[in-house]
This record gives sequence, C-alpha cells and structure tokens, in this order.
Amino acid sequence: MSGQTWALVIGVVVALALLVFYASSTAGRLDRLHRRIDTAVLALDAQALRRSAAAQELALSGLLDPASALLVAQAAHDAREAGDDRTMIDVQRTQLESDVTRALQAALTAEDVEEIRADPAGAVLLEELQAACIRAQLARRFLNDGVRACRQLRSQRLVRWMRLAGRTPWPQTSDWDDEVPTGLAVLSAQGSP
Repeated sequence: MSGQTWALVIGVVVALALLVFYASSTAGRLDRLHRRIDTAVLALDAQALRRSAAAQELALSGLLDPASALLVAQAAHDAREAGDDRTMIDVQRTQLESDVTRALQAALTAEDVEEIRADPAGAVLLEELQAACIRAQLARRFLNDGVRACRQLRSQRLVRWMRLAGRTPWPQTSDWDDEVPTGLAVLSAQGSP
C-alpha cells in the first residue's frame, strides 16, 4: 500500500476511535444522569412526605383556627396518601402537593405565624415546617435541573441517531407549587426565636 492509503486508513481508524470514545462517554454520562434523576425523584418524594407530615402535625396541634386546621390537615393527608401510590412526576400527585402549598398559604399569614410563634411548641412546629418546605423546594429544583441536563444531552443529534439512551423513557420534570408560605418566609427573614 502506498503512503496515501496508509494515511487514509489511519485517519479512518482514528475517526472511528474518536466516535466510539464519544459514544461510550456520552452513554456513560446519560446513564449517570438517569440514575441521578431516579435518586432525585426518591429524594423529592421523601421531602414532600416530610413536608406533609410537618403540615399535618401543625394542623393537629390545636394552634391553628379550626377551619385552617381542617384545610391543612385534609390537604396534607391527601398528599401523604397519594405518596404511597404515585411518583412525584404523576400529575395527580403534583396537584395534591400544590394543594398542600395553597392550604399552607391560606392558613399561615404573617399574623397567624406570629401568634403560633408565641407558643414555644408552635415555634418548634413552624421551624420544622419551614425547613421541610425549603428542603422540598430544593429537592424539586435538583430533580428539574437533572431532567433539563438529561433532556439537553438526549436531544443532541448524534445521541438520537446512535440511540444512546436505549429504551429509557423521556425524563419528566416535577411541576408543582412549592413556594414557602408567606408567613414562614417572614419568619425566616426575622430569624428564629
């Protein structure tokens, strides 16, 4: 073979080696992203259940007015019950979690938080609820960041053509209202007792 033929063969071999390296490293990255998403879904589920438990504990403490207590307790109970059956990306589950947020928003105005905070047990319950709300918010953001990164990688042309994601379903974000209730946000701005 001539020198040009050898150069062409070496060029093709190098190009194929680079393509195989790219495919292998991208497939590994996709696998890590999918595992990260699975872990984030479990973490979000745990944090949402913790938030519902803290809300239910506050509702049953007798520190809220009866109507607010009933509203928060029912929303928290429904979300906890759904937690046994559904994942955090299920539409019905996300609706129930948004209902918990709305119930907490309605029940925990700044004035109500100040009244509850005057009771030492109430202050502890509010701190636990605030921490649970913030952890759930962070867990949801972490999940959605992983989903965005995975979707971005999976949408690349070579990844689609080589089918590097295999049969893994398209990752879904978890979209629900996870805003920390205004009264609790005021609590964190003022600092803990």
